[in-house]
Amino acid sequence: MAKKEKSYGEILTAGFIKENPVLRLVLGTCPTLAVTTQAFNGLGMGAAATLVLIGSNAVISLLRNVIPDKVRIPAFITIIAGFVTIIQMLVKAFVPALDSALGIYLPLIVVNCIILGRAESFASKNKVLPSILDGLGMGIGFTIALVLMGSIREIIGNGSWFGMVLNDGSMIQPMLILILPPGGFFVFGMLIALFNRLAEGKGKEPATLSCCNCPQAASCMKASEGGCE
Repeated sequence: MAKKEKSYGEILTAGFIKENPVLRLVLGTCPTLAVTTQAFNGLGMGAAATLVLIGSNAVISLLRNVIPDKVRIPAFITIIAGFVTIIQMLVKAFVPALDSALGIYLPLIVVNCIILGRAESFASKNKVLPSILDGLGMGIGFTIALVLMGSIREIIGNGSWFGMVLNDGSMIQPMLILILPPGGFFVFGMLIALFNRLAEGKGKEPATLSCCNCPQAASCMKASEGGCE
């Protein structure tokens, strides 16, 4: 049976929840944990990665029949590095505060496994428009994860959000641990659990497996005695 092709809408929205690159596929965790002490940093990193994803996916898709298979990974990294350099120069010129906040993690987008993974698994095998939509969808999903993590950590850990003071500490002291590495891992784990739940859907019963169809039926005493159901 031929595999059903995804529609453009399915390609675009896959990365939001169902195949979220951070909270479902668990990719790009290093910048996710490092830069999400503030929501603004998460938004900036997500936007930069999204632009790189869109540009690199489009170019790699255009050149997919030209790039020799033996050198495809170095070629992909070279293309990605070109877009990262452009984005980094633009950020330095127009948003220097964001450049300072992201530090080394901005140029390290070059080796972000989300971008290289989409280039290898999708852009190199599909046409330009689906590849662009895939890059956009995965970038939005990455940004959603970063902004969610940054918002939770900043609001609870620092009492602010995008620079606005929400809690000055006069009534409730901010939980500073959330802007430290242990707090980052805690929020990360909670969001993974939430997204897994959302992706699986509510009220879905687990699949049942009869005794005779069990993978261990050959070595099962009950099955050998003919007592399986």
